[in-house]
Amino acid sequence: GQRGSRLAFRLEVHTAGYVGFGFSPTGAMAAADIVVGGVAHGRPYLQDYFTNANRELKKDAQQDYHLEYAMENSTHTIIEFTRELHTCDINDKTITDSTVRVIWAYHHEDVGEAGPKYHDSNRGTKSLRLLNPEKTNVLSTALPYFDLVNRDVPIPKKGTTYWCQMFKIPVFREKHHVIKVEPVIQRGHESLVHHILLYQCSSSFNDSVVDSGHECYHPNMPDAFLTCETVVFAWAIGGEGFSYPAHVGLSLGTPLDPLYVLLEVHYDNPTYEEGLIDNSGLRLFHTTDIRRYDAGVIEAGLWVSLFHTIPPGMPEFRSEGHCTLECLEEALGAEKPSGIHVFAVLLHAHLAGRGIRLRHFRKGDEMKLLAYDDDFDFNFQEFQYLKEEQTILPGDNLITECRYNTKDRAGMTWGGLSTRSEMCLSYLLYYPRINLTRCASIPDIMEQLQFIGVKEIYRPVTTWPFIIKSPKQYKNLSFMDAMNKFKWTKKEGLSFNKLVLSLPVNVRCSKTDNAEWSIQGMTALPPDIARPYKAEPLVCRPSSSSPLHRDRSRKLLVCVMLLGSMLSTRCL
Repeated sequence: GQRGSRLAFRLEVHTAGYVGFGFSPTGAMAAADIVVGGVAHGRPYLQDYFTNANRELKKDAQQDYHLEYAMENSTHTIIEFTRELHTCDINDKTITDSTVRVIWAYHHEDVGEAGPKYHDSNRGTKSLRLLNPEKTNVLSTALPYFDLVNRDVPIPKKGTTYWCQMFKIPVFREKHHVIKVEPVIQRGHESLVHHILLYQCSSSFNDSVVDSGHECYHPNMPDAFLTCETVVFAWAIGGEGFSYPAHVGLSLGTPLDPLYVLLEVHYDNPTYEEGLIDNSGLRLFHTTDIRRYDAGVIEAGLWVSLFHTIPPGMPEFRSEGHCTLECLEEALGAEKPSGIHVFAVLLHAHLAGRGIRLRHFRKGDEMKLLAYDDDFDFNFQEFQYLKEEQTILPGDNLITECRYNTKDRAGMTWGGLSTRSEMCLSYLLYYPRINLTRCASIPDIMEQLQFIGVKEIYRPVTTWPFIIKSPKQYKNLSFMDAMNKFKWTKKEGLSFNKLVLSLPVNVRCSKTDNAEWSIQGMTALPPDIARPYKAEPLVCRPSSSSPLHRDRSRKLLVCVMLLGSMLSTRCL
């Protein structure tokens, strides 16, 4: 249920002492919102705490956590409590749709007069999205499935590897719908496998292509891989299985559906570990009980390229990728004038990413955000189910807006595949499926170069990155070297950011099978926003644990089980 504005928590911990639980901006103890509880001498207790920047634990003058139930036996302590999403207490974390970093700890002794004893190694952290509405439709355990899984892929001794493998979809004699997709991650490789994309490929192959696995985006990559442009599913680190809504499925078995697919797996190996062999991929559950609509995926945001530039030393820098009205007008106008309906979104950036918002515009008015994560965690990326499906009409605009922090970087950050490079993407799951796979943009590079004083480049362009001709201080440098040579200050970075956000953009508007809408490659301007969206102000609710107040509470129960150093969550 979605009534009220309180969250209910249940903690079950393998201890007869105290249990600590809280929210932290970084996953560490500094500046955290913490609650500690237990059962001492048969009497339950619960105390609201916070920590300062020096990690000192202090009692909160405003007690906003309310004990509902507590029990202790010889092995476990169970505590249930509630809290408002927004308490108006400066020491409490406001709970929103964004990622929260949950911290937990426990001790074998209860809290004494001096406060909780140090927990030693009995602690942990996990990123969660507490308000992501769960889809409760239960799938039959006998539901058929097939796996698209790599076989003994050798992971090179380098930080970033993209591995591509072709698969043939099982031949179905009638239409099927995939209704759930689960990651199949080799045990021990949970941090190695960063994301998985599944692309639809051309159907004009023979089965010999399924034997070809190769490093993606490599000069010797098989030509067949170049036909695989249409994303049909996306998964990223920290995400779990994805279930489609009851009226939507991913279609298989018809002439329009994928026959050959490409599984792209991004391996993140920052320690350059040797000898890794991986067998990870996706599991697709399917049914002949056909649903009303076929699902599609649109990749929106910034086209991944070196033209996406972020200066060093910036506490905050904003990039925008445009799904322009010109692209949506042409594609939706031809395919679905009444619009498409978005039901889930995956937001994607890399290590410098701090926040992502998918903004929606119609005739100069900004609509409600389609999706957002103001506390983005690179190691926790999953589809956000929309609480209410949102309609996109011909002539709408979408902007994927990303915030970055490069304070710890001495050189430019570039758009690219590496985890140290950046992306700014959103993957929209929608229905009914149309012939639009990518709706993105590239910012103009020449005006970016003019900002640092570049006057001329060598033409025709024969090298990549291209070479600068003048002025003298940049002569014969690549544009990457010139951008890194420029003396970036915070003031210069802010001015550059203002410029980049106002630049014309090159439109990317792609169909399936490498085809393009006519607007592809044209130049467009960022939209004029007559009326930006204003969210409703947060309302502070009275702190109360009365039965009447509890009856109105949100029926979302976050259940956390701590066994040793393990932490898992499930909604009840």
